[in-house]
Amino acid sequence: MDDKKMAVNLRNDDLSEETKTLISSLPSDKDSTGINVCKYQGCWYTHHFLQAVLNFQKNFKPQDTNIIVASFPKCGTTWLKALTFSLVHRSKHPSHDHHHPLLSNNPHVLFSSSPRLFSTHMPSHTLQEVLKDSTCKVVYICRNMKDTLETFESFCKGVNFFGPFWDQVLSYWRRSLEDPNHVLFMRFEEMKAEPHEQIKRLAEFLDSPLLRKKKRTDCLEINKTGKLCEGRDNKTFFRKGEVGDWKNYLTPEMENKIDMIIQEKLQNSGLKF
Repeated sequence: MDDKKMAVNLRNDDLSEETKTLISSLPSDKDSTGINVCKYQGCWYTHHFLQAVLNFQKNFKPQDTNIIVASFPKCGTTWLKALTFSLVHRSKHPSHDHHHPLLSNNPHVLFSSSPRLFSTHMPSHTLQEVLKDSTCKVVYICRNMKDTLETFESFCKGVNFFGPFWDQVLSYWRRSLEDPNHVLFMRFEEMKAEPHEQIKRLAEFLDSPLLRKKKRTDCLEINKTGKLCEGRDNKTFFRKGEVGDWKNYLTPEMENKIDMIIQEKLQNSGLKF
């Protein structure tokens, strides 16, 4: 690929010498688009993302009021982050506010000093060492893996960004069972089917008061137009929010193969799709 045509976030210009040395010692492969990826602590990253992970593990100082929204890519991270932002800032930005920041901004560019709200695609064990002495809360959202596929082959092989899928989802599932006061496991499909109940559950987990007199959910429309500050289209963060859209793309044979893989990988975990 012509270096001039490479996206800024995929270039290696900013990799430290330490990271370059580490990469040379790690298992490596190419993702479905031909981009080099390496496996660190059981998870596949581009070189750029690995540098970010290392920076996080070395420098991040958690605060007890921090909230971290986590997911596998294309599982509803942006939606969940917007809902979380709305809940924790409800007093300052009521949902009926015509100037609510979410009406004109993607939640990934909205920041506050307290509580600080972050989002990530890193697996739980990558976060755990950094967060071990903190009481900050982690909200994880999962989705039927068939609706998150970038390519069938890379999924089955397990070589995809922040994957394998099954390892990541299991890492958060187990943490949510071990520490339910600090890790909440949510499902995209349940949020679509019963938004009021699930948002109430989220609010209770975050100790955020929800208007009890209203039996409705005020879900703001997230701004999907325009560009972020670094020039990336907002639509980069969005995928079809339909449940079961995979049926339009996967053959019965592909469906069966994915089912067999997931059944094997999640065996005896208690987690089912």
